[in-house]
Amino acid sequence: MRELGEKPPDGAVVADGYLLPLADGVADVTFSSNVLEHVADPQTFLSELARVTRPGGLIYVSFTNWLSPWGGHEWAPWHYFGAERARARYRRRTGKPAKHTLGENLFAVHIGPTLRQVRARDDVTLVTARSRYWPFLPEAVVKAPGIREVATWNLLLILRRCPP
Repeated sequence: MRELGEKPPDGAVVADGYLLPLADGVADVTFSSNVLEHVADPQTFLSELARVTRPGGLIYVSFTNWLSPWGGHEWAPWHYFGAERARARYRRRTGKPAKHTLGENLFAVHIGPTLRQVRARDDVTLVTARSRYWPFLPEAVVKAPGIREVATWNLLLILRRCPP
């Protein structure tokens, strides 16, 4: 909450992403930016976004994948050498503890498994999967297994809600 400032904007809904206080199918578009890597169960989180999105509506989800240069967030790129080592380095360098802890409020989310899980769902269809920050060949990078895990940095998924 403290990151939202003193008061969230009027009309903002601040809630648990697993249990949104919204009726089924009330949103034309749902939007999640850089949240998926912070939830322990990404598929349940996506299910809740799908639940509140009307059939035919769009779901915009972007996340920083673990193997990207920014996967370790404030302790990146040192996360390549291990999360605890990277956290310790951050503390030594800044004199304060890291905001994120792997397995508590930061999770190692990967592109390949996430794409397979999304494609296997029956409540959404994949409109596009692309690198959010690459202006050149954004969809091509995501189609290259292995390379995509490092080169994508931030994956953008646009999903369409299927009829029930």
